[in-house]
Amino acid sequence: MTRAKTTQHSTAVGVFHSRTEAERAVAELKQAGFRADQISLVGKNADGDVKTEGNKAGTGAATGAAVGAGAAALTSLGITFGVIPVIGPILAVGPLAAALITAVGGAAAGGIVGGLVGLGIPEHDAKYYEGEVQAGRYLVTVQDAAGRYAEAWAVLHRLGAYNREKPAMAQTSAATADTSGAASTGGNTMKLHEEQLHATKQPVQTGEVRVRKEVVTEHKTLDVPVTREEVVIERRPASGHATSAGDIRPGEEVRIPVREEQVRVEKETVVKEEVSVGKRKVQDTEHVGGTVRKEEVRVEQEGNVDVHTKGTAKDSDVKRDKGR
Repeated sequence: MTRAKTTQHSTAVGVFHSRTEAERAVAELKQAGFRADQISLVGKNADGDVKTEGNKAGTGAATGAAVGAGAAALTSLGITFGVIPVIGPILAVGPLAAALITAVGGAAAGGIVGGLVGLGIPEHDAKYYEGEVQAGRYLVTVQDAAGRYAEAWAVLHRLGAYNREKPAMAQTSAATADTSGAASTGGNTMKLHEEQLHATKQPVQTGEVRVRKEVVTEHKTLDVPVTREEVVIERRPASGHATSAGDIRPGEEVRIPVREEQVRVEKETVVKEEVSVGKRKVQDTEHVGGTVRKEEVRVEQEGNVDVHTKGTAKDSDVKRDKGR
């Protein structure tokens, strides 16, 4: 799901792994022309107590001096306050500190979520940043940067910051920067991305089958054996004996009825066949494809520099451009 890009246009937020990086970002933001009352820094206090430095009226003159002095002053003051229950001791400086620390008594109020929401950060993003602080990260925010949001984020991102929307560039911690025992140079980690194809299926109608009955006429013949009578006349010579004159009878006739069988055709309707109509699923395979993009590492080197690749990538996978 694509996240809307309009939730932080008034306040830029960057997450750093170390306090040193965060303080460096504060210093560069001020050099870029951002005012001290626009910049805030929040993080867990490693000393175990809560420290706040900023320009809030209730913290006294020392607080205002800290904001004016810049990042170097963050390590010089130690004004103790209460704790945020879900995080514990925190260090805060700038206008966000004013939102987190009350003017009376100096106790942490509401939590980081409430302070960030007050700066215009959506609540679900504010909870994400509170979790980062709880995990030991440091937040640097630039308030009222609507006209210079891109410039403020460019400074934060260049120094290794990431945020809710752009987590691609994050600095490695000192514990994992060098596992070989050699001296660490504090390098950055670049994440490479590539697009992957995911196929989804949905049923669509590709056709329709209609089954119906219709009457057709055809001519059929049957061969039926029948019996009929025929008259057989047989004549043979007589004996020639004399008869009396009374034996001659004119007009004498014999009637013989003749019969034959006649065929009568009748029709009756019978069930000849049953047709069942139904559907079944058949498994098939379709080949789909698409064009995807991926990121590759390209190393530009000038002069006589040896570059070796460690980890899962091979030296042949890293493209190098020799300098002129």
